[in-house]
Amino acid sequence: MVFDLVIRSRRAVLPEGERPAAVAVRDGRIAAVADHDAPPPAGAEVDLGDLALLPGLVDTHVHINEPGRTEWEGFATATRAAARGGVTTLVDMPLNSLPPVVDASALEAKRAAAAGRVHVDVGFWGGAIPGNVPDLGPLWTAGVFGFKCFTADSGVPEFPPLTPEGMDEAFRAIAALDGLVIVHAEDPAALTEPASGGYADFLASRPPSAERSAVERVVRLVERTGVRAHILHLSAADCLEPLAEARVRGLPVSAETCPHYLTLCTTDVPPLDAVSAEARPLDAVSAEVPPVGATAFKCCPPIRDAANRDALWAGLADGVIDCVVTDHSPCTPELKRGDFATAWGGVSSLQLGLPAVWTAARERGHSLRDVVRWMAEGPSALAGLTARKGRIAVGRDADLVAFAADESFTVVPGDLAHRHPVTPYAGRALTGVVRATWLRGEAVTGAGEPRGVLLSRP
Repeated sequence: MVFDLVIRSRRAVLPEGERPAAVAVRDGRIAAVADHDAPPPAGAEVDLGDLALLPGLVDTHVHINEPGRTEWEGFATATRAAARGGVTTLVDMPLNSLPPVVDASALEAKRAAAAGRVHVDVGFWGGAIPGNVPDLGPLWTAGVFGFKCFTADSGVPEFPPLTPEGMDEAFRAIAALDGLVIVHAEDPAALTEPASGGYADFLASRPPSAERSAVERVVRLVERTGVRAHILHLSAADCLEPLAEARVRGLPVSAETCPHYLTLCTTDVPPLDAVSAEARPLDAVSAEVPPVGATAFKCCPPIRDAANRDALWAGLADGVIDCVVTDHSPCTPELKRGDFATAWGGVSSLQLGLPAVWTAARERGHSLRDVVRWMAEGPSALAGLTARKGRIAVGRDADLVAFAADESFTVVPGDLAHRHPVTPYAGRALTGVVRATWLRGEAVTGAGEPRGVLLSRP
């Protein structure tokens, strides 16, 4: 067999572990995984030497916001950042765009906005909000990967949270479809208004008990309805106990966390008036836009203390947390101004997730194989894409990443490709540089013609 491409690496991260290998590509799929020095014929050959070869990452938690709030982020910019960060597949969240994806017509509007503009492969979540249970079946038939709901205020009025009674109704409907519900789990009864604009009061307004109470409610509903459920952006390590207990009981509940919860903690958040030169938003929106500074760290649920961060790492190691995804949630720099009581809550890290996690993981003794399990295999399994994505294995899409695992760099916001280069990682030293990304065997940088496709649930 003549292959289209062969990529050789002395550090190929395969399902069975890391070893030297030659990965052969034909018609966009991995056709063979051979010994490093095997001589398969190829139209082109790339020798990475000691650069690691990873499967393309899968990020199932990305807010692209187009159409309707394209000034926050758009398909072209988000997927360009993804490609540069080694993410070859992402699944877009149903809210922050207008209209939100809560019925089939809104999904069509989303697909129309994305068509021909994506540099990586993109799928879509649907939404579960009050009153749209009749729309869930048509959305599922139209190919969404599952349904997102909130237990507390979402931050945008067009995507309201479900009441406990509404959750029960929606969960039963989704279970009847054999669908998946993904939950922003914070108990509104445990949330308060911040007493001031400082970080300490913002943190106190969203305590770990709010997350745990909501997670426990989800677990009870899973037991009652039989639905498959996934907890989004877990920040509170207090939730690990009920999640582990649910696993022991065989309940279909999974969970994710995010790079910012694993790599940052409360002591990293600077005072509101402290802004480094690197933190200045270097976008072209307006030369008058002032620095964002500390509020770049604001997200909901919040970044917590170092002991909590350590416990999240333990949850990953134990398998209680299944995957790590970015929750890339951008907005305009203007919306990040102000203080922690008023600024938009969201961290933009789509391009930086891999080096951020790898930097912390290697310091804790984890391997690249672990990172691939958390950031490629786990998310692809969540979305039902394991037959195509997330592994270097015969038959999978040839989505691959050349990664300089020992090379360090300093995050400069102006180097980021998402629409507004605002990030809490500004000026931070990270280890691991994405040198090249291939989508179905074709090199992608985000600079050329978009090659991504729009995915539907298998």
